[in-house]
Amino acid sequence: MSKVTIYTKVGCPYCAAAMKHFSDQGVAVEEIDVYEVAGAKEKANELTGGENIVPVIVEDGKVTVGFGGG
Repeated sequence: MSKVTIYTKVGCPYCAAAMKHFSDQGVAVEEIDVYEVAGAKEKANELTGGENIVPVIVEDGKVTVGFGGG
């Protein structure tokens, strides 16, 4: 089964949609709020090549920036 980590922030509709998408598929997700977890914002920026955007989805080592549904 896939290992999925999603870097999120409160109030982000794309983050919520990504979380729902994986939940609906029965995939366990580790959610990391970039404003609540120390160092998370910096890690998310590193994963995106310096872009300051969420969600950042890491699935089996593959990084996807943003969520467009499905």
